[in-house]
Amino acid sequence: MASRLILVRHGQTDYNFSGRIQGASDIPLNDTGLAQACTVGEALAKDESIVAVYSSPLGRAKSTAEAIATHHGIEVVPDARLRERGFGDWEGLTRDEIEKGWPFEFALWRAGVSSGLEKARVEHRADVARRFDGACREFSARHESGTVVVVAHGAAISLGLAAMIGAGEGDFRGLASMDNCHRAVVEVMRRSEGAGWVRLTSLNLPPNFAAVR
Repeated sequence: MASRLILVRHGQTDYNFSGRIQGASDIPLNDTGLAQACTVGEALAKDESIVAVYSSPLGRAKSTAEAIATHHGIEVVPDARLRERGFGDWEGLTRDEIEKGWPFEFALWRAGVSSGLEKARVEHRADVARRFDGACREFSARHESGTVVVVAHGAAISLGLAAMIGAGEGDFRGLASMDNCHRAVVEVMRRSEGAGWVRLTSLNLPPNFAAVR
């Protein structure tokens, strides 16, 4: 089993900057995001425990992952289970636009409720949590030791991480979404069975945080 996982949110995009929902839309990093990706890559460059880098297939995550992987001479492995939560008809819109067009569904979303969002084709929170958690369990089991880096998205990481620490599949609201190119660190506690198989040791570390294990 890998002993540790580092979960990294992708760098900034123009949608992030303008407050628009991205979801499954493939929005690239902007210049700020590219710089953030380089910074987090350099911060993790001296961590010799890193043995693999997995990424959402969306370009903003892959570009961030490649900036990390290049320092370790390894290839980024894309996995569709790491993609962002799908936001259906809301993708490309601001929160104000969503509230105006879907007032009832918007209130449910802001309250953390998943059911009732079918009209807008928004992916269920629990489904996101399960697929992300399942992918991370598999990555951990695939590597005998070392650190695995997982590059994904704000909602996917916060929902998946809640499931990973045993706080529930989509119904836990205690973890806020990380900032762009910030990261969380979890230690694998036991074989990837049951709930709470990791321990959260750091959350929302900035791109330039260069602590080496």
